[in-house]
Amino acid sequence: MDPEDRKQFLIAMYNTMWGNIDRHILVVWQSVGVLAGAITALALVEKQVFSLDLAVTLIVMVGIWQVAHVLDASWWFSRNLRIIANIERQFLTASDVREIHYYFSERRAPKMLDHQKIQLYFGSAVTGIVLLYHFYKRVMPGLCNSFVYFELRMAVPYIVFGIGLIGLFAFHRHHQKEFNKLNDLSPGKDIGPPLQSNPPTLKG
Repeated sequence: MDPEDRKQFLIAMYNTMWGNIDRHILVVWQSVGVLAGAITALALVEKQVFSLDLAVTLIVMVGIWQVAHVLDASWWFSRNLRIIANIERQFLTASDVREIHYYFSERRAPKMLDHQKIQLYFGSAVTGIVLLYHFYKRVMPGLCNSFVYFELRMAVPYIVFGIGLIGLFAFHRHHQKEFNKLNDLSPGKDIGPPLQSNPPTLKG
């Protein structure tokens, strides 16, 4: 490839990576959706449109969906920052660590942004509170009764929650492996002493 064409290609790729980061950062509306969904579902329970078991199951599913999106956005952010740093190393030198910024000289471990943590905690809290409410209203009254009074549908929200946790863990592990693969196969151009000799590897 012609050097000038390569330069233009890398610049275009650089801009695209930042565009992807912007799209994955702007997921605030999902937290609003979780809260709105919870309020709507519980309102339908009051109107006897939904049973409490069904409503809580739907809220748990929405909560898991929201947490999965936050995890996905966080991993995409870390991945794209790594690629951006590799592109910057094609143009910047060791002296630019002092003259411009030092971020491109480091192979940083992935880190979740604060606003992503807030959304993660929010979605988890809403889901947890709704499950506790369901336990108080539906499960606790029957604990002192015979197993004969047990209804399978009462357990559905907790079954869905358990399956969701397993899925989220597998999702997280997949992204973790992909990030480590990027570390190993694309460490980036060595610009001199400021670079770490070995990129950090995540521990599962």
